[in-house]
Amino acid sequence: MSLRYLTAGETHGPQLTAIIEGLPSNLELDFEEINFQLQRRQKGHGRGRRMQIETDTATIVGGVRHGRTTGAPVALFVENKDWKHWTTVMNIEPVEGSDETKRRVHRPRPGHADLNGGLKYNLKDLRNVLERSSARETAARVAVGAIARQLLARFGIKVAGHVVSICGVEAAAPNLPIDELIRVTEESPVRVADKAAEQKMIELIDKTKEDGDSIGGIVECIVEGLPVGLGSHVQWDRKLEGRIAQAVVSINAFKGVEFGLGFEAGRRPGSQVHDPILYNEQQGFHRASNNAGGFEGGMTTGEPLVVRGVMKPIPTLYKPLPSVDIDTKEPFTAQVERSDACAVPAASVVLEHAVAWEVAKAFLEKFGGDSIEEIQANLDNYLKQVAAY
Repeated sequence: MSLRYLTAGETHGPQLTAIIEGLPSNLELDFEEINFQLQRRQKGHGRGRRMQIETDTATIVGGVRHGRTTGAPVALFVENKDWKHWTTVMNIEPVEGSDETKRRVHRPRPGHADLNGGLKYNLKDLRNVLERSSARETAARVAVGAIARQLLARFGIKVAGHVVSICGVEAAAPNLPIDELIRVTEESPVRVADKAAEQKMIELIDKTKEDGDSIGGIVECIVEGLPVGLGSHVQWDRKLEGRIAQAVVSINAFKGVEFGLGFEAGRRPGSQVHDPILYNEQQGFHRASNNAGGFEGGMTTGEPLVVRGVMKPIPTLYKPLPSVDIDTKEPFTAQVERSDACAVPAASVVLEHAVAWEVAKAFLEKFGGDSIEEIQANLDNYLKQVAAY
């Protein structure tokens, strides 16, 4: 069975819910680690007041017994602490005798799903769109990805993320072992290893907030310890690069993705792009460089996976852009919902977990079994096959 998940819930509803299907049995889960990853998503210089309200934790309510998965679907939820302030506005039952209709959202915000969603679903209260399209949903995705991350870690696969740039302020490319990169960036409020760039980014975020504006940036995820051959060249929708690209651009506010050299490959001749193949008995087949970002032909090469995503500035501005009232059709200044000046450091964490999920899914497709022990046996047999090639 293929690994899959669904999420449900609204940004100001009682909770976010996720159900994961396809996990093997006997995967030992570290609940504190899942919550640690959720808390990482809430950090970062430039986050708004919502992060002062929420302290995200995941509660698992199905599919796990005595700390281990059973092979059944895993159900979890993340409580929304802010729900207590929205119990009338977001009540599931009809609410009568109140002034809630006065709080109807009828002024779509540029850059959001408000207008498109209202038109598509014929909703005259745009809160029905913005509540679900909110980036709050990424808390559920991180919880799901954190479980996938633990599955990968069980087989020696490590995932790291960091910020490459924020609104043109570039961090020097880190030349660090993955464990050191994880440690150093975790100590940075903007998730960079470059201290000089860190200070410039902080200053720029502060200035942006004062101006009532927002800024975006570029984030990178690295995955090490992958075997060769995850994904496939035989059909377009089995190419792992394509599946990861879809997952990345599905993250709220992400507008582009690249692997390895990415778009830079279009500015270089082939002799400076492609990775020479080497062989020795200790390493087997390997590459002299990793310009391809760990992929050739839609399959992993065994080199580190390197994927970057670009996040646009958050469209909710404290100096709002012009919009049009859907009732009167008159120009109006867009409504302001509580927001961040910069969420790029948090987006780095979301990217890690979106990538971890797709890698875990491909890993189980290749080595799948009903239990962790069966998967381990399948992996060991494949690694022997590759070593003997």
